[in-house]
Amino acid sequence: MKEAMVTLFWEYSTLIVFLHVLSAVVWVGGMIAMRFAAHHSFMELEPPLRLARTAQALARLFAIVTPFVILLIVTAVLMAVGWGFRAASVDAQGNIIDQAAFATYQLVHVKEAIWMVMALNLGVMIWRRNKAQKLIDAGDFAAAKPVLGLIGKYMVPINIALGIIAIYLGVTLRYSHA
Repeated sequence: MKEAMVTLFWEYSTLIVFLHVLSAVVWVGGMIAMRFAAHHSFMELEPPLRLARTAQALARLFAIVTPFVILLIVTAVLMAVGWGFRAASVDAQGNIIDQAAFATYQLVHVKEAIWMVMALNLGVMIWRRNKAQKLIDAGDFAAAKPVLGLIGKYMVPINIALGIIAIYLGVTLRYSHA
């Protein structure tokens, strides 16, 4: 299977890297737009309408970014295997054969871990948004506010920061093997 992944990567490497970068841009860019543009517009609305519009906008954002999150993870695996970060750093027994290559290989894992934490955080945001939507639909705006508020106040900014770090690491990795 590894050989098939390597072959697939090298046959379509430009497309795979493009889809990976596009996925990161859509995901992180969507969160930035939501937090720093849409959020401020929502604050001008009356509280019941504000909550409903925020939940609606988050539903749309999550529907847009979820396929890109999946695509990002798939392309990340293809790139990590295709570029041979592991093969360049450790032998078949797991012994380090090149210290610099091993350090780069560790960065691959850090970047993958960041995207996975972000994906888990996204899953919790989707769950919270759905819970808030049920409360909004039931007319319980007081209960919906803290459920939804945590997303904009902490969860989205955390994912934005992690996403920017992961993008930086991706640029670093892209030029580490050239």
